[in-house]
Amino acid sequence: MMPAVDNNSLRGEMRYDEPLSRHTTWRVGGPASRFYRPADREDLLTFLRQLDPAEPLFWLGLGSNLLVRDGGFRGTVIATQGCLNHLKWQGDTVLSAEVGVACAKIAREAARAGLCGVEFLAGIPGTLGGALAMNAGAFGGETWRQVICVETVDRFGEVRRRTADDFEIGYRHVVGQPGEWFLSAELAMQVGDAAAAQREIKRLLEKRAATQPTRQPSCGSVFRNPPGDHAARLIESLGLKGKRIGGAEVSQKHANFIVNTGDATASDIERLIEAVQSQVEAETGIRLITEVHRIGESS
Repeated sequence: MMPAVDNNSLRGEMRYDEPLSRHTTWRVGGPASRFYRPADREDLLTFLRQLDPAEPLFWLGLGSNLLVRDGGFRGTVIATQGCLNHLKWQGDTVLSAEVGVACAKIAREAARAGLCGVEFLAGIPGTLGGALAMNAGAFGGETWRQVICVETVDRFGEVRRRTADDFEIGYRHVVGQPGEWFLSAELAMQVGDAAAAQREIKRLLEKRAATQPTRQPSCGSVFRNPPGDHAARLIESLGLKGKRIGGAEVSQKHANFIVNTGDATASDIERLIEAVQSQVEAETGIRLITEVHRIGESS
């Protein structure tokens, strides 16, 4: 059943049967029944207050770390990129950012202000919302180490302020209150040297380009690193670089990346993920856990 929404009271953009392959970094995925890009924060709250409480919801940023199955998502996708993108300094060393802001932009803004501590965010190909949801990290940094507090919103449009104590936070793992999504966060920085911070961001981006398949569609890292080891090392040690199913391939450049070589389906990617998991477990006894979030229905 279509959600009962008064379009005349909304200022954002609603699309129907929107292909999510247009909005994910793997460039695969079936359609969302409804795809809403709010005009701003207040428009989002108005939309949520009108939405049928039973309507399935998914929040989408840059679409990294996400596999949408070929059958698509039967519900409403709320797109945050390009709309929930306000940044504001709170004092000298605290940056307040909405969840649609790209992680790399936060790193650049901090560096320009002569602040340090979040340079690692330049290496995360997603938005702040996704980084908060999974405690994203890169080059030794982790998102929640910088978080002072967050704002969340529930499906009735009620906003709450929460701290890290309200969440279970671990390595690529965050569990919060059911039925709440991140709306914004305040991030702590340290006073540093602007030129040094910008050099560090440049170094990290050059390292990422040299070691990761940044020119091919991927989701970022597919698997969490197991304790005391690296997923990429395990996969490479079994000769799985270059393994293919359909148009999906274990990257020749970095074994913890699966790339779309041009014509992959979500099914190809999912089957390759499971094949890698099975072979690694059979030969090492280690069950690799995925970082990537999977939604939707098979075709």
